Amino acid sequence: MKKILITGGAGFIGSHVVRLFVNKYPEKDIYNLDKLTYCGNLENLSDVERAHNYHFLKADIADATHILSLFEEYRFDGVIHLAAESHVDRSIVNPMEFIRTNIIGTVNLLSAARHIWQDDFSGKRFYHISTDEVYGSLGEVGAFSESTPYAPHSPYSASKASSDHFARVFHDTYHLPVVISNCSNNYGPNQFPEKLIPLFINNIKHNKPLPVYGQGVNVRDWLYVEDHADAIDTIFHRGKNGDTYNIGGNNEWKNIDLIHQLIRIMDRKLGREDGQSLKLVTFVTDRAGHDLRYAIDASKLRDELGWSPKIKFIEGFEKTVDWYLQNGAWLEHVTSGAYQEYYTKMYANR
Repeated sequence: MKKILITGGAGFIGSHVVRLFVNKYPEKDIYNLDKLTYCGNLENLSDVERAHNYHFLKADIADATHILSLFEEYRFDGVIHLAAESHVDRSIVNPMEFIRTNIIGTVNLLSAARHIWQDDFSGKRFYHISTDEVYGSLGEVGAFSESTPYAPHSPYSASKASSDHFARVFHDTYHLPVVISNCSNNYGPNQFPEKLIPLFINNIKHNKPLPVYGQGVNVRDWLYVEDHADAIDTIFHRGKNGDTYNIGGNNEWKNIDLIHQLIRIMDRKLGREDGQSLKLVTFVTDRAGHDLRYAIDASKLRDELGWSPKIKFIEGFEKTVDWYLQNGAWLEHVTSGAYQEYYTKMYANR
């Protein structure tokens, strides 16, 4: 595969995947397709935007005509599909936007790939990336495997579950060379500060309240974003067509324990008394349909493809905090909206 399309490449996870592929595969052309919505930030890729093998395409995956025209023009032979609306709270307020992007957008990409590749699928791959939230909620024990039945509880997870089903349908019905992965919660640099960790880092820094749903007892499995990018690279090149691979960090934390750990790190790095920022914790009404616990069994990925996470959580957590504290301009641009001017500055006259 010489021409690889990465959708959502200006987002949090996508930018790390784009950077990895641009640097690791200089002989391949890497196309970053992004609509540049509120969480698509080209500043995330300022370090590789001048690379000879990096190309940016501004497009909406829900626009079927435009997507097909791009496939016809560039003749992509590999697709890594990350573009998605992903914030659960936003999906509760506006589920139709999630249907449009996550379901219709995915089908548009699958259809374009099928059209341009016709029935010659040799050397082609469509990799659809999803979430562990499609599986629903766990009790106090157990973990999601690739055979766990789907039971989504939010408009976001329902839209991702639907897109997963369509990806499988295109493999089973049309023999499109599709692989799928479902990943646990990611953390690390460049995450839009509506998600828990960057939001709380920013709020602690500015002595703002830390809103915790319910009593903070919900449990999530956390994975450092660069480990996820490495897993995506592994599955894209070595995964089996028609298969699903779960990606996890084997690293479960209750939200409240994670927040306390973050407060300890932040207070130390900001020169505050230990626990000083605990007073910022504010318990708020729990989110509708809030899943109690997620946990991933990633043994298939480990046993079949030899992948396992490399970054220990405390190491990754420290690196994440350091990045946000050292990149105050990035955080200021994101929280103020100034980052959205970057596209105009860099690409408007090209």
